[in-house]
Amino acid sequence: MSENTFSPGPTKNTVMDANNKIRKAPRNWILLPPGDAALTRRTKAAGDHWIVKEKKGRRNYSKGVWAPQTTIDQIRRDLVAERSTDGFAKRKKAAAQRRVKVQAEYVENFHGAVVTFLNFHPDHANLAQQMATAVAQHATPVGSGTVARTKRIPIERRAEAAVIAWMRHQTTGYDTMVVQRVKGKRREIRRKLAQRSKKLLSQYRLGESVLLDCPLQTALTKTT
Repeated sequence: MSENTFSPGPTKNTVMDANNKIRKAPRNWILLPPGDAALTRRTKAAGDHWIVKEKKGRRNYSKGVWAPQTTIDQIRRDLVAERSTDGFAKRKKAAAQRRVKVQAEYVENFHGAVVTFLNFHPDHANLAQQMATAVAQHATPVGSGTVARTKRIPIERRAEAAVIAWMRHQTTGYDTMVVQRVKGKRREIRRKLAQRSKKLLSQYRLGESVLLDCPLQTALTKTT
């Protein structure tokens, strides 16, 4: 944690540093909530500020930025003026079109990566395409928070993880399973279910005949 990054404090106008020391926000400072990336970025660049993050599990979530109210108000007015121009509107439209194009390309690439990971026998090629579409639709939306959206691992591993996750939720009773509150128990169950899913996938890779009530085919029938 950097010297100007804090955790939320116990009261409205306080934060907590890395040593669990409580600090009160300076007079005439306000908390700028997250949501406007440009406003937040310029506020940080303008001078003194405190970044507030809250850790939940392994992830840190932004809770906003403390900074002088005069600074935030001035930057907000500047942004309002900039965003009211025709030039800004055109740039915003062009950026949106680029994002749509990039997203479409990623969905296509991810779909292909899933098909490659599945590696089904030609007899089950249509099922592989259907499954890849279902997994991609679930895993690739922007902001979904799924493993498919991370850039920390190669797309091949993202595809594998997304398939196993999709099968866990769609072809097993995981979502309604009552899991004991014992450390490592849920991880153990997920590992066993993953092994079961991989065993099922191997049948399709080998071109074996699969029963019509196969949980994979049942799940895909529900998604179409």
